[in-house]
Amino acid sequence: MGRIRSEKDFWAGVLYALLAIAFLWMGRDYRMGAASRMGPGYFPLTLGWILLGFGVVSIARSFFVDGEPVRGVAWKKLAIVSLAIVAFAALLPGAGLLFALPALIAISALASQQSRYDAMSLFALFGLTAFCVLVFVKGLGVPMPIFGSWFDGLVPHSWQR
Repeated sequence: MGRIRSEKDFWAGVLYALLAIAFLWMGRDYRMGAASRMGPGYFPLTLGWILLGFGVVSIARSFFVDGEPVRGVAWKKLAIVSLAIVAFAALLPGAGLLFALPALIAISALASQQSRYDAMSLFALFGLTAFCVLVFVKGLGVPMPIFGSWFDGLVPHSWQR
């Protein structure tokens, strides 16, 4: 094999491949199911194979296409996005998806200099949240609380899932 001509493609491919291996390993004991009736392993295994494909293509591309070298890691942005994911995981059981997802979106938006907090962004935030509730919780039956345990007794049980 030749030398690496695009460091960014190479390292992005390595990251994709490592994430893919993690998803494939985590989902190895879960039942796959089918597209019409997804089992608990469907998402991690499908995502793992897709990421692995992207990783292999990106690594291969790095040997044939010229690209820029890696100049550094945006640690602040990485920390903000990581904080957003931790906030989502912490809020989901207690507050539910209706509060955890907007927190994830609002916090992670801080990592971008192009993000703005205006009426259109607020509309997009509410629209994405409603879409996720309707598609994932109601449509696909993903066991995720719409309202978490903090709202027990405050909202009807039928609204919680």
